[in-house]
Amino acid sequence: MTASRTVLDLIIAGNAARPAMRAPERPPLTYAGLRALAERTVAALNGIGIGRGDRVAIVLPNGPEMAASFVAIAAGATTAPLNPAYKDEEFEFYLTDLKAKALVVLQGAETPARAVAQRLGVPVVELVPGAAAGEFTLSGGSPGKAAKPGLAEAEDVALVLHTSGTTARPKIVPLTHANVTASADNIARTLRLTAEDACLNVMPLFHIHGLIAATLSSLAGGGAVICTPGFNALRFFGLLDTERPSWYTAVPTMHQAILQRAERNREIIARAPLRFIRSSSASLPAQAMKDLVAAFGAPVIEAYGMTEASHQMCSNPLPPQAQKPGLVGLPAGPEVAIMDDDGTILPQGSIGEIVIRGPNVTKGYEANPEANAKAFTNGWFRTGDQGMFDKDGYLMLTGRLKELIKRGGEQVSPLEVDGVLSEHPAVAQALTFSIPHPMLGEEVGAAVVLREGMSCTERELRDHAAQHLADFKVPRKVVFLPEIPKGATGKLMRIGLAEKLGITA
Repeated sequence: MTASRTVLDLIIAGNAARPAMRAPERPPLTYAGLRALAERTVAALNGIGIGRGDRVAIVLPNGPEMAASFVAIAAGATTAPLNPAYKDEEFEFYLTDLKAKALVVLQGAETPARAVAQRLGVPVVELVPGAAAGEFTLSGGSPGKAAKPGLAEAEDVALVLHTSGTTARPKIVPLTHANVTASADNIARTLRLTAEDACLNVMPLFHIHGLIAATLSSLAGGGAVICTPGFNALRFFGLLDTERPSWYTAVPTMHQAILQRAERNREIIARAPLRFIRSSSASLPAQAMKDLVAAFGAPVIEAYGMTEASHQMCSNPLPPQAQKPGLVGLPAGPEVAIMDDDGTILPQGSIGEIVIRGPNVTKGYEANPEANAKAFTNGWFRTGDQGMFDKDGYLMLTGRLKELIKRGGEQVSPLEVDGVLSEHPAVAQALTFSIPHPMLGEEVGAAVVLREGMSCTERELRDHAAQHLADFKVPRKVVFLPEIPKGATGKLMRIGLAEKLGITA
């Protein structure tokens, strides 16, 4: 696959007559249609004074219009997709921080973003859906002259996203066309995507995973993305049956919700076989990977991604190469290495911080010299994750550096404890977290969701953990929950969980 330069180049490379975007009960939008839509959208934006480098905040529900507007607006301006569930003050922060030149909302849709934009003097542009999946026109804005009109170039910023900072103010990550298309190509190559493939997208499209792994990689492979209203475990198998995708990509919490319904949908799984299933954005417990393979009879490809890398860094390969449960695979895009605290690259088998460099990696956070000084060492971006390469060159994550539990003089990897707890037959989901402790600094806690119809005590789980883990790693407290708190993108919230659950030492 040739290195694509801009998002529009990806579309131009696709077969004009083939579907690029699909949605349930809508005619598909072809590559020719998407290309024409992008060119019309750029002209419309230029006509209201918005051009290359100008930021357009997009607040739309998940679906084909959101996917198509991301692609079409990026063709001539900078996209800033925002979570439609944000509250008034969150929209105020993001629209101000982004210095948005316009806000795109669905025609007639109620969203606090509208009032906030009006209050801040940001022009509101309405998106009017058309007949085909993703087809739209824009209305609103005042006539104006764009400083930099025309189609975007490779080094223009295509997308800005905020990092999901746990405590500090979120940082702006600018990603150029060269960054995002390099990543889309890497994913398409890893998954051997072709024009015959169609991805069922259940990921939110304000998140790097849905934007790049589902949408842009499908376009880079010349295939289609099937746009859904978002993740709904109850609707998933119906969509599988009617849409017949060749793959889907999701976060582990979504895969686990799908697994809970797989048994009663065996006929659909047999009728609508998948070529593979992809998992990313958080660690997939080894047991969940094995269960998915058993339920779907398809390989499960776990990948490792983050916003600053335009998503993909490593990926398990497709068969006949091995997929290793509990490992995030081989470098699949940027160079990946392990570094110690003082910037030395460590040999294979050593544990340290995972660092990356390559064409898909951001050049740095916007207007944040302090964060950039911490994040970059000798041209390598420090991911904040800890890990090691095994003898075959597969990467094993041992945890987020800031999530490691420091108990007395010992360090506990929450991922390791998650994995052991998940192997207990009664456990559907487990999340290990730190509990503040007056003497030890931190103590190990775990939140557990049991499988439907199964029971288990705290004592039994601690005994199970003690058979596989050193004593200091065994959770001192296990809480049983109907579900574990999740963030907006479906990630489990490890940091601050003790506080949220009201657990003290």
